[in-house]
Amino acid sequence: MSENCSGNCQSCAANCGERKQESLLAPLNEQSHIKHVIGVVSGKGGVGKSAVTAMLATLMTRKGFRCGVLDADLTGPSIPKIFGVHGTAVSEDGQHLLPAETASGIKLMSINLLLESEDSPVVWRGPVISSVIKQFWSDVIWGDMDYLFVDMPPGTGDVSLTVFQSLPVDGVIMVTTPQSLVSMIVKKSIHMANMMNIPVLGLVENMSYLTCPDCGRRIDLFGAQSLEREAAEAGIPVLGRLPLDPALPALADAGRMEAFTGDWLDAAADALSKL
Repeated sequence: MSENCSGNCQSCAANCGERKQESLLAPLNEQSHIKHVIGVVSGKGGVGKSAVTAMLATLMTRKGFRCGVLDADLTGPSIPKIFGVHGTAVSEDGQHLLPAETASGIKLMSINLLLESEDSPVVWRGPVISSVIKQFWSDVIWGDMDYLFVDMPPGTGDVSLTVFQSLPVDGVIMVTTPQSLVSMIVKKSIHMANMMNIPVLGLVENMSYLTCPDCGRRIDLFGAQSLEREAAEAGIPVLGRLPLDPALPALADAGRMEAFTGDWLDAAADALSKL
């Protein structure tokens, strides 16, 4: 440490051993207490992150945990529609927002709950979007919560960086589909999480297979894939495979995702329970 050190690391360019690392975490409001923050991530769009997020929140709620979903996909929000939640989020004191609630009590915050119309586009630049993500964390009264799931947008850009740096993320679940192109792009998100020291809890493969409605035979529409090998190379487990089942998008379109049945994500729910 220099003899002329003022103790203010922000105004100093020296890289000395006494340099203090400033935390970039956004503050959580005083009326909230969240035990675990879980990101649902994929470098590729259209792989079903929102559906997986909704199903995980539903499964953990069925286990008796208090859950919420922060919809971080500001330019393509779908969480409210999947849960059948419409209307506008309200403010309790003019400063803080109250999250909406689903039929089973899952708390939600999405930009679609703040727009005049659900189909209004969000045409914002990165810094504004990042600021809103922080506000969803700091200005929403989440209350006491066991698991807050963050439905992430695709890619490794501003929003992913903001979430990883500003929220105390305990781990992420990567969503992929059985195609080499998607796997290659998902690996970028895995590498980003590793760079940010965020644990990757495991992989969920969506659109993994189709079950013939007549004979029950499993059909791999995209051919034989090597999910286990890729997961082993990355040192992460496979937490579930979701089929191409017409019932799932039908439930999402009807806003009834909480009514889904199936054990495809039970391993993921068990892994989350052990955190």
